[in-house]
Amino acid sequence: MLVHALRFIVAALVVLFFGFLLPGFSILGFWTALALAACIAAGGWLVEAAALHRATPYTRGLAGFVAAAVVLFGAPYLFPHVRVSAIGALLAALIIGVVDVFVPVELR
Repeated sequence: MLVHALRFIVAALVVLFFGFLLPGFSILGFWTALALAACIAAGGWLVEAAALHRATPYTRGLAGFVAAAVVLFGAPYLFPHVRVSAIGALLAALIIGVVDVFVPVELR
């Protein structure tokens, strides 16, 4: 559960921060960014539940990348104030996937 909450927080920060920096990636509104982050976190959970039985850090990163890429490519159709180019979606998804590699799976 904590891992999914961390994925939501990371996705929200990436979407909010890189929405201003990346080319072809613009999000208007805080609540839209949070809704998009919730979709990314839910998509990551679905990919992990469907495909991964034992998640390693690299497979978690790949699942985060795939979920973020699919959600970001579909975001302009779901949210009216989102504009995402292919490069912007891939760069944001790559950042989310890389951060997912380094998020701890277990608390020690």
